[in-house]
Amino acid sequence: MNTPAHNTDEAYTTRVAALRADLHGAHSLAVAFSGGVDSSVLLHAAHALLGERAVAVIADSASLPRRELAEARTVAERIGARLVVLATDELDDPLYRANAGDRCYFCKSALFRALEPWARAHGFETVAFGEIADDALDVRPGGRAARERGVRAPLAAAGFTKADVRRYAREHGLSVAEKPASACLASRLPVGTAVTRERLARIEAAEDALKDLGLRQVRVRDHGDLARVEVGRGELAAARAGIATIEAALGALGFARVELAIYLPPAERAAGVSATT
Repeated sequence: MNTPAHNTDEAYTTRVAALRADLHGAHSLAVAFSGGVDSSVLLHAAHALLGERAVAVIADSASLPRRELAEARTVAERIGARLVVLATDELDDPLYRANAGDRCYFCKSALFRALEPWARAHGFETVAFGEIADDALDVRPGGRAARERGVRAPLAAAGFTKADVRRYAREHGLSVAEKPASACLASRLPVGTAVTRERLARIEAAEDALKDLGLRQVRVRDHGDLARVEVGRGELAAARAGIATIEAALGALGFARVELAIYLPPAERAAGVSATT
């Protein structure tokens, strides 16, 4: 059987070459960094070519878990790149707090609004973020904010898929190669539920508690007194076995009920894959 062209070694090599050519043409680059696999690959490739002319900038606000910030520091340090922590103000924006379905647009707008003047002031000519080709499969208002401000997406431009970034990360020994997908804490709130510092703090505490129990991929969706706990497909059996402990941990945070489900990436949700089997 023929292997699809986008999966061949030759095609992957072509995409890596395209990425490097793109980055090589940048005089200097400020990478909007999260510590996830996509932005880590972009940072690694940029730092390999540009050295100190590539810098990582992470947006810090109540929607960023402290664990993620600590992990991002470690990843950037191992790459050898400087990491700048930049406070962002999205919670001051009533349109962001309203969480009307386009929250990510206002979040990314706040990030780039803070990042662009910082980059100019420190001599970084280009701002980029870790969007990949697969992101076109999902509704991403944050990508619209990036395009409006001229923020570049070198991975997507080179055709990098999620399989590509994980392969690149493995080949270069990045610790995030198999890191589960993550998203900001505000993504755990249903559309229409206002984003508040208190709700974000409760979600972070809930997910920290479950990770302390050994679960690796965790989302705690906040539905008021109901916590919808989503875990990786391979962790559902363990979560069911430990449901009493989970209920006690989340009960201490004010959740009266707990519902377990499988975490589904956007592509699987769009395809109608069940989260309860």
